[in-house]
Amino acid sequence: MSRKSVDTSIAVNKKAWHLYELAEFLEAGIVLTGPEVKSIRAGKVNFIDSYVEFRQGEAWLVSLHIAPYANAGCAAQQQPDRPRKLLLHEREIARYAGSVAQKGLTVVPVRIYLARGKVKVEIALGRGKKLHDHRESLKRRAAERDMARET
Repeated sequence: MSRKSVDTSIAVNKKAWHLYELAEFLEAGIVLTGPEVKSIRAGKVNFIDSYVEFRQGEAWLVSLHIAPYANAGCAAQQQPDRPRKLLLHEREIARYAGSVAQKGLTVVPVRIYLARGKVKVEIALGRGKKLHDHRESLKRRAAERDMARET
């Protein structure tokens, strides 16, 4: 008997879809404190300019803003923009770090969600879009919207 797990999206990085051509997606765990988890569950997450950095064989999520939890008390000082460690296998870290170093790609967080009660981050390899790529995306979306209206 298999249990069906329902993933609940908390936040989606819409800007990543606009700025990058996203290719390989991967689920990663993230090291958080208790008040940060409560703040994430409340949806107080901002992806602006966040990316994944590789240091000494570890993956770090940089510049992800998690707002301080209001009811955390004064015992725990919260830093909203601190780097957070991602939990990945060594081979996954090596593969993504190699792609970043050799091909000039960027690893960006795409969404944060709950899976089986744990906070997970979906990351993806992305290649920056050029201006003409943005225009092509907009034209394609407009054409699809027009076709949907006609039917």
